[in-house]
Amino acid sequence: MLFYPVGVASATEGTKASRSKGERTRAAILGRAVDLASVEGLERLTIGRLAADLGMSKSGLFAHFGSKLDLQLATVAAAAERFVAMVIAPSLDAPDGAPRLRAMAEHYFDYIATFEGGCFWGSTASEYDDRPGPVRDAIAASMEAWIVELVRQSEAAGVTDPDRYAFELYAVVMGANSRYRLSGDRRVFDLARAALARLEAELAS
Repeated sequence: MLFYPVGVASATEGTKASRSKGERTRAAILGRAVDLASVEGLERLTIGRLAADLGMSKSGLFAHFGSKLDLQLATVAAAAERFVAMVIAPSLDAPDGAPRLRAMAEHYFDYIATFEGGCFWGSTASEYDDRPGPVRDAIAASMEAWIVELVRQSEAAGVTDPDRYAFELYAVVMGANSRYRLSGDRRVFDLARAALARLEAELAS
């Protein structure tokens, strides 16, 4: 699940210090898996490929993931956790509505910069949009949760058409990510911020 109830995210963060060595190792493996998938795609993310990249044995990775599917689904979940940590959690100090929307949009650009190959969701959504199955379902569920949150915050902001507003905000940030992946030109984020500023003109101060 992409979004945790308020308080659960911070409670999850609080357990990091008490994680076992195995849990910390798994988290580190998945962090690298998320980055690899953003560059090469989830379909190429195999236990053998990841083991080679990390300098680990396949048997060592099998202790954490029993199959390629298990690895892929765990990677999607790890990407969602990163999204929560970098986009949602830092925005919780801002009140619901216009302030929260502005905060989430800005944190999203910071989030994109953490990936070697651009936004994980942009990459995997295009890879799996016509591939039915549990991986596609997991990606779709996470992205839908993001849209639902944008709609909820748009409603709180008093936007006349929250669905339209959420779609346009989503389209701007995903479009910027797509263009950046193709061009490598970070100026696209300045253009995206300018587009968001025009959208934000609709929001109450």
